[in-house]
Parts: sequence; C-alpha cells; structure tokens
Amino acid sequence: MQILKIIERPLYLDRLKRLYGTPDIKIITGLRRSGKSELLRSFVNYLNKSYTDINIIRIDFGDLKFDSLKNYKSLYDYVEKMYDDSLKNVLIVDEVQLCEKFELAINSFHNSKNYDIYLTGSNAFLLSSDLATLFTGRFIEIPVYPFSFEEYCSYFDIDMDYSEHLQDYLVAGGLSGSYVYDNKEDRAAYINDVYKTLIKRDLIDRYNLSDEALLDNLAEFLMDNISNLTNANNISKVLNYNNIATNHVTIGNYIKYLCNAFMFYKVKRYDIKGKKYLGTNDKYYLSDLSFRYAILGVRNIDYGRAYENIVAIELLRRGYDIYVGTLYQKEIDFVAMKGDEKIYIQVSDDVSSEKTMQRELEPLLSIRDGYPKMILSNTKHPMSLIDGVKHIDIARWLIGDES
Repeated sequence: MQILKIIERPLYLDRLKRLYGTPDIKIITGLRRSGKSELLRSFVNYLNKSYTDINIIRIDFGDLKFDSLKNYKSLYDYVEKMYDDSLKNVLIVDEVQLCEKFELAINSFHNSKNYDIYLTGSNAFLLSSDLATLFTGRFIEIPVYPFSFEEYCSYFDIDMDYSEHLQDYLVAGGLSGSYVYDNKEDRAAYINDVYKTLIKRDLIDRYNLSDEALLDNLAEFLMDNISNLTNANNISKVLNYNNIATNHVTIGNYIKYLCNAFMFYKVKRYDIKGKKYLGTNDKYYLSDLSFRYAILGVRNIDYGRAYENIVAIELLRRGYDIYVGTLYQKEIDFVAMKGDEKIYIQVSDDVSSEKTMQRELEPLLSIRDGYPKMILSNTKHPMSLIDGVKHIDIARWLIGDES
C-alpha cells in the first residue's frame, strides 16, 4: 500500500480564495470521500500563509476532541469564547451535521457579522434542496466532485499517452482514497465500502427507508443504464418483471434520494427548436464510474456510454448546466449552458467510419444557431474541423486541451 499523495485542486481552492471575506456562508457539498475535508485543510494552509491578522476557529466533528460540542449551545459557547475582536475571525466547521441543531448556532454567528463561515457535512444532511430552509442568511454552495481525469493525471504524474490512461481512469475513477491500494481487488473493496456507507448511513438511516434491497437494486439498475433515457415508471416495470416488488412513486422517491447524496445526477431533455424543457424521460449519470465497475464488474464495457458519463460529470465540474438536446426527433448528447455561453456536444467512442461520423454530425448540422458545436471521440489525434464542427480527442478535451 502506498501513502496517499495530496495534490492541489485549484478549481475549488481558487474559488474559496475568491470568496474569502464575503459575508455569505460558504457550504462545501459533494459525494462522500470526494475530498471536501482535504480541500478545507488546503484552504486553512493558504490562509495561514497569506494573512497575519486572522483568527481561524476550526472544528472537526469527525475528531473526538470536539465531541463535547455536539449540541448547538456548546458549539455557540465555544466559538464565542475563541472569538478575537482584534482579528478577522474565520469559522470552519467540518462534518457540521454531527452537531445537534447546528443551524441555530450557525445562523446566530452569521447574523452577528463577526465571522467568515465555511461548512462541510455529510451530503445527506447538507442537501441543496434543504439549504434555504436551514440557513436564514445568504449562502453559497461549492460543489466538489471526485478527481477529474486531469487531476488523475496530475496525481500519477502522467504527461503523455492520455488516451491509454483514460481507459485506466474509466475503471479506477476519481475517489483518490482508492489510489493507495496496489491490488485491484483492494481498490474495488474500498469503492464498495464507500458505496455501502453512502447507501446505509446517508440514505437508509437519513430517510428511514424500509427496503435496502430495493435501493441497492435501483442503484445497480441506474449504474447499468448510464447515458440511457428512462423514467420511474419504466424502471418500476423492469424491476417488477424481475420479481422486485415496487411502484413508480417509490422508485421516483428513491431516485431523488440517490441524487440528493450526489451518487447520480439527473439530466433533463431540452427542445432546441422550441427552447423548452421536456418532462418525460431523463438521463442519470453516475458521479464516479468506479462504483459501476467495482459493483457490476468490468466485463463488456460500453465505452461510448462510459465516455458520455465522464463528459457529463466534467461539464458539471466546469460549472455548466447540462441537458439532453432534442431536435426533429434527433438527439444531441449535451446542450451545455453557462451564462451567455452555449455548446452543443456529441460523444462517441469511435467515429472512424463515414457512417458513424455522419450519424454524429447530422444532429449538430441541423442546429441553425451560431453556438459552438463539437464531437468528442477517441481519435488520439489533434483537433480537426468538419463543416464547422470541432472534432476533438476526448482525452485531450478532458485535460483542458482543445488543440
């Protein structure tokens, strides 16, 4: 077993640096073991090196040292005792959900305007949908994702042959805690442990769910059907056909819980011509492909769907809102939007045949606006232009190189 290597994650750290000193509550969310606590440690190191007029009050409820503070009154008393009115006070609380009624103390600190506040917690207790209810003041959510392919390459000092290493990343995934294990079975066991903890602690216990087996079966179904259009009604029919008793209402709720825990991301369809969102059939992308291969195995890898999943998560990581595009009954894998920016993207494993290339090009060329269009595939070659559409090697695009 190796020692875990720590790399800087500038995408997130730079955002925390930009937000330093703002009056908002900064809330770091994301999948279990995605690096939220390590990000906070890097941020604390940055603050200590960059500022002298600062008083950092850091509480980690995962550490027994702070066990006596696990109710809001004790937390409040401790922080107020540590406050120094001659300095800028930064309050950092990790695993905040372990403190009973933590929101009462946090809201009081925020209302006092005496603290610059940063929080992390178990994903099932700091849900995007719950934040507005928990916190009466303004807050900013900072989503953290597992390691990207670019971060994976940085961790392993990879600076060439990106396409070959992308195949390894498909299976290894971005949960860096697994990288310390030399043996594939040990890495898979680590991923399985993260998965089981997420299912049991973050979902079964959080929502008092009675059917753990159904949740497992649903999660495995969604893993096996990444990048496919589906809905709760269709899934319930498939599960019932396989003698797993359920209904579309329960399946709809369980899917919502899995998305709340950042296990899956729901992507809706978007009518490009009508400029409206469509309500039936969505796609669900897995937060990290390592779950799929650790739990379902690596036989018969569908590279096209795996690449599409990786691109979906990468677009979310880069701050885009993403949709499945539809135009004249044709599908565009992604309509990616951010502010005034819009990109249309097709993803494919291999477009070396003229027939496959035309199949991917046709929907893009049907779009009549002037926004950029691209095909991402495993070309292993520099970017080329085909009728104004960029054709980019997917591995290069994932590390931020569109040349």
